[in-house]
Amino acid sequence: MPSPRTREILQQLIGFDTTSVNSNLQLLDYIRSLLQQEGVDCQLVYDEQGQKANLYATIGPQDKPGVMLSGHTDTVPVSGQAWTLPPHQLTEQIQADGSSRWYGRGTTDMKGFIAVVLAAVPEMLAQPLHTPIHLAFSYDEEIGCIGVRRLIDTLKSLPVKPAMGIIGEPTRMKVVTAHKGKLAARVTVTGKECHSGMAPLGVNAINYAARLIVWLEQLARQKRLSGPFEEGYEIPYTTVHTGVVKGGQALNIVPNHCEFVFEFRNVAAESPRDLLAAFRAYAAEVEAEMRQQHADCAIAIDITSEYAGLATAEDEDVVAFVQQLTGEQDTATINFGTEGGLFSQVLGVPNVVCGPGSMDQGHKPDEYIETAELERCEAMLQRLIQRLSQVC
Repeated sequence: MPSPRTREILQQLIGFDTTSVNSNLQLLDYIRSLLQQEGVDCQLVYDEQGQKANLYATIGPQDKPGVMLSGHTDTVPVSGQAWTLPPHQLTEQIQADGSSRWYGRGTTDMKGFIAVVLAAVPEMLAQPLHTPIHLAFSYDEEIGCIGVRRLIDTLKSLPVKPAMGIIGEPTRMKVVTAHKGKLAARVTVTGKECHSGMAPLGVNAINYAARLIVWLEQLARQKRLSGPFEEGYEIPYTTVHTGVVKGGQALNIVPNHCEFVFEFRNVAAESPRDLLAAFRAYAAEVEAEMRQQHADCAIAIDITSEYAGLATAEDEDVVAFVQQLTGEQDTATINFGTEGGLFSQVLGVPNVVCGPGSMDQGHKPDEYIETAELERCEAMLQRLIQRLSQVC
């Protein structure tokens, strides 16, 4: 079983509802209190409203680049999901084979990793680290890796930045060197309302939005059939997905408004901005057609979030280093995104993704993590501490 300290900390972390629409400051106050009790100073980097923050701390020598352990503090919502267990309370269940699972929102994605890291802080302090360990906990990762950008700006100004990073997203402790990038956008279609009995005299915003969505679906099929393809991914091509559509007020009113959100998750060989440009060109044609009927009609396309993919070369020092910590000889890819691409491309810190649990359980009702995964993560951190305590 994981250590009692890991369980206690995870229980506290799960108790904070840090869904991205909420503040994470209470959770950070708890983490800061834990660190201060051990004599560790930390820095908070706030958002513009002062309602959310990133946390950064260094354990060990302050004048050397070290190993960054990175995780996000926000979670996805539980609303609309059929939970059978309390989502913000840690619940243990023993399985038929004797294994144990801990349930609660964020157990896998990714408060489990943060709990293991915080539980290991006393051991980090007890050992004579010759290379520091940096803790980097961010906000609003789930809605587009927003918070970490402010943290990266702060790290740029520091005299010493991390030499390498481990992003603790759930990978079943596999060493992940690549994931796709993402661009998400909101499309707002403005038509012209009228009584549905006179529908040809109006401009149906839903109908025109549907044409745009069909164009995106055709693009998705094209990518599935023609690529470009990138080996190593379960889905080895760029995906196109429309996730939410809203429009209309009543059946007897031609709708004057419809909006939807979509995303590209791109392989490294493809630019999401180029795909967006092609979509904008088609949307301009549709908009011109709408304006032939009413001049006030419009189509607006606004990027809501964007982050870079991760493509860490196999010969980067961080890859062999983390493989030695985990005992994994192979590397892997993942289909979801992380903050890793931003750390590598914007900050210049090479990193891999490696953490306990599986995203098969993330973002779902009754999210859980197998306690054996937490034990493996604890073992990895013990090896990390030992490695950084050895005299070079």
